[in-house]
Amino acid sequence: MKRRSFIRNSSQAGIGLSLLGIYACKETKKKEGEEMSGSEMTSNDVEPFFKLSLAQWSIHKMIREDGVDPYTFAEKAKNWGFTGLEYVSQLYDPELKDAGYSEEAMAAFVEKSNAEAKKYGLENVLIMIDGQGNLAVDDENERNETVDKHKIWVDAAAAMGCHAIRVNLNGSNDPEAWKRNSIDGLTKLCTYAKDKNINVLVENHGGLSSNAALHADVMKAVDMDNCGTLPDFGNFCIKRKEDSWECDEMYDIYKGVEELMPYAKAVSAKSHNFDAQGNETEIDYVKMLQIVKDHGYNGYIGVEYEGSELSEEAGIMATKDLMLEAAKKLS
Repeated sequence: MKRRSFIRNSSQAGIGLSLLGIYACKETKKKEGEEMSGSEMTSNDVEPFFKLSLAQWSIHKMIREDGVDPYTFAEKAKNWGFTGLEYVSQLYDPELKDAGYSEEAMAAFVEKSNAEAKKYGLENVLIMIDGQGNLAVDDENERNETVDKHKIWVDAAAAMGCHAIRVNLNGSNDPEAWKRNSIDGLTKLCTYAKDKNINVLVENHGGLSSNAALHADVMKAVDMDNCGTLPDFGNFCIKRKEDSWECDEMYDIYKGVEELMPYAKAVSAKSHNFDAQGNETEIDYVKMLQIVKDHGYNGYIGVEYEGSELSEEAGIMATKDLMLEAAKKLS
């Protein structure tokens, strides 16, 4: 990952924090087909078209390296001005993994998470599922086992009042086989999730899932109301160089989001580094948010900071501030 030299000074951080009072906890009230008139809104008072959620991955270093309790997620999100929570399954390991994801362990996870969300008045939005097998693997038995492992998380999401789980389509590297396997795995999982009123969302998360055209083909083929995408602004690397994190084959990020948005039921605002003006150095947020808005999306957009130059808290706030500033510039 290419590092930048920019580090925010304390005065910039203070400006970012001052914006919280303006935008925290606002929600879009516009009904379908209804628009705000110029008399209701000024250029300096722009209500964003989206709601703000926080992806728990944004604090994975706090949890894994600093020993922060993952169940403090809701408290932190509330303090930072978010209204929605996007959980990450792997951040509750080894607790759940060591227990074999037993019914008792999962029930405790649900109960604790629900209690914290209720305490701070936040909405459970979705759970991002990792490490539960490969949904697009060639071996059908392994694929079926993966579907069964994900069913546990469908049940948890339903019990938490989430609208979705996010899955990965890992497995075959052959495009045709990957597409065929993905359709099979997703159809089976979505069939189970439908009765639970849970959406199954696929993120562009590396490999062939980051080939948005191919990803969209899978959505078309599955053709189920509870099967959709979770476009991520920055996860469009299809292939990385051998023994390196450097990308060898990159899909156009704007084209990719455009192609995935027709099926989107959630959106992830990825960020890494920022320039002196507070803009993401590799992603044009105004352009990205315009694409999202043009597709009629007005749900939660999750902040997912993955940078290393700022602390996780500072990176989260910088991303949130950027989203709200960018929203003012949309047509």
